[in-house]
Amino acid sequence: MAYTVHQAKTNFSRILREVEAGKEVIVLRGKKPVARIVPVEEPNKQELPFRLLGAYRGKIQFDDSVFAPASDEELREMGFDDLADAPVVPLPDTTIEER
Repeated sequence: MAYTVHQAKTNFSRILREVEAGKEVIVLRGKKPVARIVPVEEPNKQELPFRLLGAYRGKIQFDDSVFAPASDEELREMGFDDLADAPVVPLPDTTIEER
């Protein structure tokens, strides 16, 4: 089906119903076709080959030393010069359950 620009503006709801029914609509400026309105195809839902959050499970290994505080020299190497000579703040003696 083909419509002029004026007809398309006037009958846009009807054109959308035609497109939803699977028809293709051409919009003309004078006698020259300028646009095609076609139904949108539903994208295929692909399953991921693996769970994204668990993708690296078992592939990364580390020991408990990664949780140890960094020394002043290590802090400077990482660019944290301001933290290198900062005083160490002791942890509180009480836990949340004891409060």
